[in-house]
Amino acid sequence: MEYREIGNTGMKVSSLSFGASSLGGVFHSLKKEEGIQAVYTAVENGINFIDVSPYYGHLKAELVLGEALKGIGRDKYYLSTKVGRYGADGKNYWDYSGKKAIESVYESMERLNVDYIDLINVHDVEFADLNQVCNETLPALVELRSKGIVKHVGITNLTLRHFKYIIDNVPDGTVESVLSFCHYCLNDDALLDYLDYFEQKGVGVINASPFSMGLLTERGAPDWHPAPKPLQDVCKRAAEYCKSKGKSIEQLAVKFSVNNPRIATTLFSTTRPSAVLQNIEWANAPLDEELLEEVKTILEPRFRDTWLNS
Repeated sequence: MEYREIGNTGMKVSSLSFGASSLGGVFHSLKKEEGIQAVYTAVENGINFIDVSPYYGHLKAELVLGEALKGIGRDKYYLSTKVGRYGADGKNYWDYSGKKAIESVYESMERLNVDYIDLINVHDVEFADLNQVCNETLPALVELRSKGIVKHVGITNLTLRHFKYIIDNVPDGTVESVLSFCHYCLNDDALLDYLDYFEQKGVGVINASPFSMGLLTERGAPDWHPAPKPLQDVCKRAAEYCKSKGKSIEQLAVKFSVNNPRIATTLFSTTRPSAVLQNIEWANAPLDEELLEEVKTILEPRFRDTWLNS
């Protein structure tokens, strides 16, 4: 496993990392004990960065992950969670106030059975008043950082331009990392346009969803996927082409996403230990350059198509 630093944080993390959203039953039903074993398998095989949120499964992911972390030494992993996006009684809600952000951090630590958070993120800022994020949410998290309750502060988002707006409107060093999803994968590499800017600002980059939330899989996108149908169709053709060659689009997708040394780590999520091992194997395998070019040609008509979060 290759390890890279997230910006200037000093956190050297595995190039492939564990996203715990699946522990909340977000994508498929969850067998809790299997999910806990998936966390153990990830850490035992070199993955040292774990990302979660109180929003995932409306607290369930943090609770299940917290059970798993009881059995793992605190020096074995870096832990990332979030504030701002939540859910209760089956309904989503958002609260980016400073007061709620501070409360949320302490509540997350209790669920996760830890006494500090390595990286706290403002979750999905496209849903927020960006000026509130700059003037209220982030200052509250910086206050917690000054007390050692959290070690580092970041933001997550689908809409790339929002990262730049926030970083440009807060003091230097406020934002130490960004977590971007679905913008560095086979069908969309728009994140590349921002890497120079992030490096100039000393901001580390975390990539999520190498499978573009299921688009880049043989199974195909789930019914709820927000991608437009023409993009879904072209991704399906790419997956079928890989299969016809005796190859896996999932393997190509993982390797492509972890292969850029300017991106610290790429998050994937599963509750199955076997899938953890499979993803690690794919990440460590050589990149099939010929297949990559062939798949890029198939995807080119809808390349960088995106969608609004919801």
